[in-house]
Amino acid sequence: MKKKTISFFLVMSVLLSGCQPFHFKMQNDEGPSAAAKDNDKTSSAAEDGIEMDDREDISVKDETRQASSESGLSLPSDNFNTVIEADGKRLIQNPDNIMALVNKEFTLPESYIPADLVRPSIPFSFGDQQEEKALLRNEAAMALEKLFREAGQAGIELFAVSGYRSYNRQHAIFEAEVEQKGQAKAVEAVANPGQSEHQTGLAIDISSRSNQLLLTQQFEMTLEGKWLKENAHKYGFILRYPKGKESVTGYKYEPWHFRYVGVEAAAVIFDGDLTLEEYFNIVEKI
Repeated sequence: MKKKTISFFLVMSVLLSGCQPFHFKMQNDEGPSAAAKDNDKTSSAAEDGIEMDDREDISVKDETRQASSESGLSLPSDNFNTVIEADGKRLIQNPDNIMALVNKEFTLPESYIPADLVRPSIPFSFGDQQEEKALLRNEAAMALEKLFREAGQAGIELFAVSGYRSYNRQHAIFEAEVEQKGQAKAVEAVANPGQSEHQTGLAIDISSRSNQLLLTQQFEMTLEGKWLKENAHKYGFILRYPKGKESVTGYKYEPWHFRYVGVEAAAVIFDGDLTLEEYFNIVEKI
């Protein structure tokens, strides 16, 4: 399906020119006033004895602010992460935020459990078993029910594989991956506890009979995987770890992992071929 033509072609050409792994230059815990202060430093960088790398860093921030201005996108401040530094981590203090950005830089509190977890009325790969992974936050669950219902009407049969995952469960999965593949390989595919979107109750892994109900990259080649990639945003879900954006997200391509952000944000992210990190790079806090 041909994506809509929007101004993101200009925005992304600016943004990606300075993109580096895990240095998103996001405004998640900085207000526009902090960015404005950096702007004053740029013109006198050489006179003040700032190193070349520092001047380049300031330039990247300027480009990000320019991209934000050109995009015309804005979000209320409560849609951005509020964080504190603790034990070397940036802990999210407003984890109930539907737009919470959870990744290798922003960590959920160990004690966080969403209060509105429900089981959506959709087919699961494990049937009717009562598992925590069958749960999602209420808003995401209702949206997923609609997605599955309309997929079925289009002849697409989907199965949910894994939704909510507690901190403790994520810890067990991560340790098992480290034991099997080693630390370096584990962190490419499995999130550290507290850094998994599944703990938000807003992420869902999806598969199909045509992919043996497995979570593999072959899912992208199935009719179901292709339909999801092109239609999930209509229901508020984004393909969270897309191909070609591994240096931005920090994870391997996962054609099965979808994250609920709401219809409006999902449409912008889909149309602009963005990751959630890139979206927050160009959206203005208001």
